[in-house]
Amino acid sequence: METITTMDVEEQPSPNPNNVKHFGLKNSIQTNFGDDYVFQIIPKDDWSAMAVSLSTNAVKLYSPVVGQYYGECKGHSATINQILFSSPSNPHVLSSCSSDGTIRAWDTRIFQQVSILNAGPSQEVFSFSTGGPNGCLVAAGCDSQVLLWDWRNNKQIACLEDSHMDDVTQVHFVPDEPGRLISASVDGLICIFDTSGDINDDDHLDSVINVGTSIAKVGFFGESYQKLWCLTHIETASIWDWKDGRNEVNFSEARTLASESWNLDHVDYFVDCHYSKEAEKLWLIGGTNAGTLGYFPVNYSGTATIGAAEAILEGGHTSVVRSVLPMSRIHSELGSSSSSHSYSSGIFGWTGGEDGRLCCWLSDDSPQKNQSWISSTLVMKPERTCKKNRHQPY
Repeated sequence: METITTMDVEEQPSPNPNNVKHFGLKNSIQTNFGDDYVFQIIPKDDWSAMAVSLSTNAVKLYSPVVGQYYGECKGHSATINQILFSSPSNPHVLSSCSSDGTIRAWDTRIFQQVSILNAGPSQEVFSFSTGGPNGCLVAAGCDSQVLLWDWRNNKQIACLEDSHMDDVTQVHFVPDEPGRLISASVDGLICIFDTSGDINDDDHLDSVINVGTSIAKVGFFGESYQKLWCLTHIETASIWDWKDGRNEVNFSEARTLASESWNLDHVDYFVDCHYSKEAEKLWLIGGTNAGTLGYFPVNYSGTATIGAAEAILEGGHTSVVRSVLPMSRIHSELGSSSSSHSYSSGIFGWTGGEDGRLCCWLSDDSPQKNQSWISSTLVMKPERTCKKNRHQPY
């Protein structure tokens, strides 16, 4: 049984107090001991739980409001590269893909595996997505291949092996066009496939975008999801219209531009991007090797700029941050004073990193902002002095 103690968290002075929001640390959970990493944090559809993938090859589940630990799913024998909750029709099913060549589904009520897809003994699965014209396809990004299964019978129906020349790091079905599949790779290419009918490289590869360098992560945004943001393994950022293959914005010096937008340490990497459909606004989420995060607004119409940080999360992590889970409506209106969703209890979001911690951040107006709790069994780890291969494994 964990004992909880209370401690004060000092609020740091803002480099631009009129425009920037600083967020107080509420909860800090040490998920493991030793050198374990937090890779990814995702919410259940009803926000009753959040899943956290770890470098122990396990997925743990917690309450996103109070941080209570629920249990863990164990079975992978290598790095877990991505986790996803299934559709609202299967709210208790969590899926995960791994470098052990499998995609596994788990019943989070009993923390047991309920199904498995196997890409083959020599394959690693770096990314996966569910969708297709009838919503019954599972796509996986593997070692230079895109594999597709019908999840109703676990039968593999296609192997697209001629479109990419290197590891496929991302696959995503387009939200408003579930028959369209986008893949991205270390070879610098983004491929757009039509997944209707008998799928093959020759007839179903619609178009190709050449980013020019190894792609780490992509995501859809815009009113009809026609735009893609793209982050690379060398920390560059770009924006594309995937429907016509047009490059709209390219930030080859993104870290420098972000670093010049605050007076804190140099921005060393980008964790993710966040888009507010309500505000029609995109942020780059950048971090320092010491664990500070900033939300940097991106102007992608007219003159392309990375603006001054509009939110700063500081004092929770001691190492590289790997994942950010937004919760509060403030993510939609960082520049205004909006209230948060009732389920979030004033929580801005959660972050996880290479220090093995989950940190919970409170909104500016929360009365709990200047306190945090931490397990009394926490073993503090020394700050890392050397950061290598942040993107390995993917």
